[in-house]
Formats: sequence, C-alpha cells, structure tokens
Amino acid sequence: MRLGKVILLLLLLALQSCVIPPAENKGVDYSNLVFTAKVIRILDGDTMEVLYQNHPVKIRLAHIDCPEKRRHQPFGSKAKQALSDLCFGRIVTVQGQKYDRYKRLIAIVINDKKQVLNQEMIKQGMAWHFKKYSSDPLYAQLEITARKHKVGLWQDSTAIAPWKWRAMKHVLAK
Repeated sequence: MRLGKVILLLLLLALQSCVIPPAENKGVDYSNLVFTAKVIRILDGDTMEVLYQNHPVKIRLAHIDCPEKRRHQPFGSKAKQALSDLCFGRIVTVQGQKYDRYKRLIAIVINDKKQVLNQEMIKQGMAWHFKKYSSDPLYAQLEITARKHKVGLWQDSTAIAPWKWRAMKHVLAK
C-alpha cells in the first residue's frame, strides 16, 4: 500500500512538471557567467539593460559609480551619454559577477571594440572608482590619472562623489 502511494505521488509530480509552463526565465542566475548580448537601454552612466536570449537583463557596471542623472547631479546626463556612445545598440560581452540588492547583475562589460566599459568611463572622467565595493588598483589608478589631467567631471574642482550626492539628496528629501 505504501509503495503504491509513493509511486502515485511520483507520477503526479512528473505530470505536474509537464503541465506547468516554465517561468519566463526569471530565475536564471547570470552571475559567474560570460555571455554576449545586445545593449537595448542605457539607464544612467553605470547601468544598462541588455537583451540576452530574448530576455532583458539589467547590468550595473562593476568597480565604478557615476554621477546621478535622475537626481540632477552635474555630469549625470553626460555620463549617461558617454556610456551610450560606447555601447548602445551594440553587441557586448558581459562578465557577470554577482547581483546587487536591486537585482541588477554586477558585471564587467566589453564592447565590440574590445574596450572595457567600466574602465573607459573612468578614463573619460565620467565615473569614480567605487572603493566601497572595489579594491582593484587599476581602477584607482585610472581615476588618479583622469583627475590629474582634469578629464570630464574632474574639470570641476568641487565635484561631489555620487554616494555623497545621494546621501545629501536623501537628507534634503526628509
């Protein structure tokens, strides 16, 4: 009797897996995965959306933090445009690392010209090295060089880091 119930249960589970359609790829874990995809949207200087296997994936560029466009930080729109110029509508290689609290894939992204976008944004003076989450000495050096040559946002001697800008705006909103 007990064996019959176990077999029946297994049969029902097997049937159920055939009947229930799979979720729309929402459970796919892209971290630690390297893939190519088309850039379909630029949200700001350090965030984009790519289309991979007909599914949109939000990407947050690792190691960097850009001026806030939606919070009207100086250079926010220019940073978004710079990232767009580097990759919008093009095929990129995404090297996924992990997810952040907003469920964006933190990644290194390389465009079709073999440029590492994360590094290019710092070289162009459109981003800070995000030292809170990155200890990579290359990014630190790229920022030092951009500052020294007053590239991009470093033309402004009073440039405020995005994490400080967000904190100020948060306090002012209260």
